[in-house]
Amino acid sequence: MGVTTPGRGRAQAAQRRDPETGEGFRPLLPAGTQLSGRRGVVSAPLRGAGRTGPQAWVLPGTWKMPVPWFFLSLALGRNPVVLSLERVAGPQDTARCSPGLSCHLWDGDVLCLPGSLVSAPGPVLVPTGLQTELVLRCYKDTDCDLCVRVDVHLAVHGYWEEPEDEETFGIAEDPAIEEPRNASLQAHVVLSFQAYPTARCVLLEVRVPAALVQPGQSVGSVVFECFEAALGAEVRIWSYTQPRYQKELNLTQQLPALPVLNVSADGNDVHLVVDIPEDQRFGLSLYWNQVPGPAKPWWHRNLTGPQTITLNHTDLVPCLCIQVWRLEPDSVRTSICPFREDPRAHRNLWRAARLQLLPPRAWRLDAPCSLPAEATLCWQAPDGGPCQPLVPPLPRENVTVNKALEFPLLKGHPNICVQVSTWEKQELQECLWADSLGPLKDDMLLVETRGPQDNRSLCALEPSGCTPLLSRASTRAARLGGPLLQDVQSGQCLQLWDDDLGALWACPMEKYIHRRWALVWMACLLLAAVLFLLLLLKKNHVKAAARSRAALLLYSADDAGFERLVGALASALFQLPLRVAVDLWSRRELSAQGPLAWFHAQRRQTLQEGGVVVLLFSPGAVALCREWLQDANSAPGAHGPHDAFAASLSCLLPDFLQGRAPGRYVGAYFDRLLSPDAVPALFRSVPVFSLPSQMPEFLGTLQGPAAPHPWRLAERAEQVSRALQPALDSCFRAPGTGRGMGPEAEDRT
Repeated sequence: MGVTTPGRGRAQAAQRRDPETGEGFRPLLPAGTQLSGRRGVVSAPLRGAGRTGPQAWVLPGTWKMPVPWFFLSLALGRNPVVLSLERVAGPQDTARCSPGLSCHLWDGDVLCLPGSLVSAPGPVLVPTGLQTELVLRCYKDTDCDLCVRVDVHLAVHGYWEEPEDEETFGIAEDPAIEEPRNASLQAHVVLSFQAYPTARCVLLEVRVPAALVQPGQSVGSVVFECFEAALGAEVRIWSYTQPRYQKELNLTQQLPALPVLNVSADGNDVHLVVDIPEDQRFGLSLYWNQVPGPAKPWWHRNLTGPQTITLNHTDLVPCLCIQVWRLEPDSVRTSICPFREDPRAHRNLWRAARLQLLPPRAWRLDAPCSLPAEATLCWQAPDGGPCQPLVPPLPRENVTVNKALEFPLLKGHPNICVQVSTWEKQELQECLWADSLGPLKDDMLLVETRGPQDNRSLCALEPSGCTPLLSRASTRAARLGGPLLQDVQSGQCLQLWDDDLGALWACPMEKYIHRRWALVWMACLLLAAVLFLLLLLKKNHVKAAARSRAALLLYSADDAGFERLVGALASALFQLPLRVAVDLWSRRELSAQGPLAWFHAQRRQTLQEGGVVVLLFSPGAVALCREWLQDANSAPGAHGPHDAFAASLSCLLPDFLQGRAPGRYVGAYFDRLLSPDAVPALFRSVPVFSLPSQMPEFLGTLQGPAAPHPWRLAERAEQVSRALQPALDSCFRAPGTGRGMGPEAEDRT
């Protein structure tokens, strides 16, 4: 809450124009009656803003409701009166008129010169009555001044004179004379305003269509908004036409001279603006008007001059009242409670309300204001369902706030709650014993009903209703009806309430729940064991799959085209995945260690890990094998420093000669590069595959136990064959180099 003293200056409006649309219009009070506000009246919006001169007419517009705004004003004194003042936004003066009329407010003020009376040339428009209304002209949300709105009632005065010769001799009327009689009437209405030290005169131009021109009849009114005035000022208003056809109308009125309180909403804040002279002292009090009981003070200050008190919207409650009085002996105090119908105040009241448990078995609803609500007891099950009312023992009745009320119970229970609700919805629910007796329990509430001749019946309170214990329903209470009845008879249930009509029993369900949950736990443990075994099996399978088999590729570097073909095969096998070792990818190690040492290291590691050595036969490889076997038909050939195949023959041949090759070696050759018979007989003791025609069998042998399903193996074989095809095609397109390609090369070796 804050208190501020506003300081503002007002510049006199030298020139003002009417806005595009009026801000609101209300019929005003008759002259001389007590000032009071009336709300919710329709208005005629103004059109043609900003134009000047006799042609700037304001045409009748569509009527509409004003924009709603929450405010109240309070005039205080020895004879206080409450004012509900309308708020007018902006510093501009405006004019509006009744439907059917056109009106226009001239720019700026005019000279206040009534002039002499003149005779009317025919029907003329004259003012016949004045009404005033006090409004607030606001420059900001909380910066407002008092302003006087004036309503001028207009009527048609006078008649058209008929020529005597027409009435006597029946001469036809001249059309030129008849035309003015069917024309609209126009008048310049002057409003003169005096309130010391201010004096103003404004000019309103009004036009009445010919259809409304009826001599002696009222045609409507024009409203001027508005003349600013100070508190306590005496206001004098005159109205006449130019030229003046009758005596001017006048009205004198005294404005409130005492504090005016304006209560307005601004977002999350509420402003109490007290507008009084700077040297006047007054007291202001905010209090809760509790019924029943005395008023409870909340805030009090003695203030001087204009003040603005700011409240947060969360402070509003329906019974929050404002009292203002002048700091002088025997001052009359005037109070107003402006938030009784405010929806925010009602929401705040329910948020502030609290249910409190009072030992031993009493409760109280604490709230700053009285609540139009009823209280009942209910049973809250721990499953989170709705709290089920208990009738009996606590019948529905209006609750009295801030007063201790007794529970008609023998014992307390954490599941017994208090519900406070309005006729629309439930607002509050508290399980008051939850703090002292612990959390909600999974107890079954049994309702005993007693009839004449000591007839008794027991039913269990469930979400579907009260289920008889000895019934065939498919509910938990019906299944356990017999045991629950035995629990009641053996005293294992807690009696909560007892009278001539019946009783309430709370029966523990732990033992029944334990039996049921024991089976559930056994099933869960069995399921967990099965899942654990499945996870172990899957883990072992994943580990086996993760440890992909190693493969060492040995080949003879016949030429660059064949090396590209071997590189393509190695890359494709690496994607299966296989851990592939080939001298093409280890040139640096091969140069550092030498072909023989590199081969020994790779062969030992591959065989120790359960891998396989792949011998890729080509015409050059066959020639080297025959050379080592001392085949008389082959001539020894030179091999390069990186030819691991030539270096490895000294280690390979003993394995084949001694029968240690099966399971450790695999042979392969490429279609159309070598015939099956060209492979030396010694190496046929291990599987030898033709690629890519026997690619699935080749891959299955390489992957061993970790080989996938046959259909998956066929897919991988197709992928490897597609990867090899470009390299195979380039081999056959290339001219004969090195030792040659195809069967012809075999003959040359």
